[in-house]
Amino acid sequence: MRVVVAMSGGVDSAVAAALLVRAGHEVIGVTLQLADLSRKGLGVSRCCSTTDVAMAGEVAAQLGIRHHVLDMERVFEETVLKPFVESYLAGETPLPCAHCNASVKFGELLTITSQMGAEALATGHYARLSREGGQPVLLRGRDTSKDQSYFLFGLRRNQLSRVLFPLGDMHKHEVRAVARWLGLPNADRHDSQEVCFVPEGGSYVQVLEKLAPDRLPGEGELVDPSGRVVGRHPGFHRFTIGQRRGIGVPDRRRLYVLEVRPSENRVVVSGREDALRRRLQLRSVNWLDGPAEGVLEAKVQIRSRHTAQPARVRLDIRGAAEVEFAEPVLAPAPGQAAVCYAGDRVLGGGWIVSAS
Repeated sequence: MRVVVAMSGGVDSAVAAALLVRAGHEVIGVTLQLADLSRKGLGVSRCCSTTDVAMAGEVAAQLGIRHHVLDMERVFEETVLKPFVESYLAGETPLPCAHCNASVKFGELLTITSQMGAEALATGHYARLSREGGQPVLLRGRDTSKDQSYFLFGLRRNQLSRVLFPLGDMHKHEVRAVARWLGLPNADRHDSQEVCFVPEGGSYVQVLEKLAPDRLPGEGELVDPSGRVVGRHPGFHRFTIGQRRGIGVPDRRRLYVLEVRPSENRVVVSGREDALRRRLQLRSVNWLDGPAEGVLEAKVQIRSRHTAQPARVRLDIRGAAEVEFAEPVLAPAPGQAAVCYAGDRVLGGGWIVSAS
């Protein structure tokens, strides 16, 4: 069948395309230009540099497939960059990769897939898909150290029904071995470790300072949970819940950021025991598997590298949910996602509003 492959210039999407070509499919490579922050005085982003685009084109040429470069900067700015800024300035910790997956990579790109007359869209994500009763079931990737299912919880069933994850059953070292065996030019190219639009060697703070220079807060107070002032901070936007480095307050305990209060320009810090939470309130829940309301037992993951923990999840048909963990978890942050699993199976997830 005809398959569109999202090609970033990295080894994962290159191998995904190669595997589909070798399986006999008609493959079309598509590279999205998402954000050129160099025009705003930042370094080159890792998501769509000229090097990335050129590398994707070189791989496509070697595989003998068509390759298109599409300008998606406007969509990316509206659906990912602006919410990223708003979330930080509201005291949250955003998850731009999940927003990008839902709105751009599996939103806009699926529309483009249809326009190209293709039956499926493939990506280099480490996740798996199976089918039960004709419905797609999203599963963790076989390589648990690279699993990206957490970032895919926001996809709809009708989207997943048209998606392929060729790397889902592979480990990273196997992917690189295939790339070397095929002689792909990016076989040993290093992986990006941070948010893709943050320039190499940069930070989210630098991105914020360029995108919203007139809205950044000034200095404020660091306080303990009782409100006692324990220090000063250079701007609350530099702190995220759960952060333990760079707080700058001497204490016999290891301090964590417990809360960011934009309206007061305050950051609340305390020891680990005060950072533990048992309950979460979720909004905009996307449920992939099972009832849309009621109570169920699941394991819930609150960060990309967090180990999912047993919890009771109470679903509301209006799209909200309440999560109660069997044991408290460390510093869940509003703006992040809470994703529910049954074994490797993704049941669904939602956005954290508050924790207590």
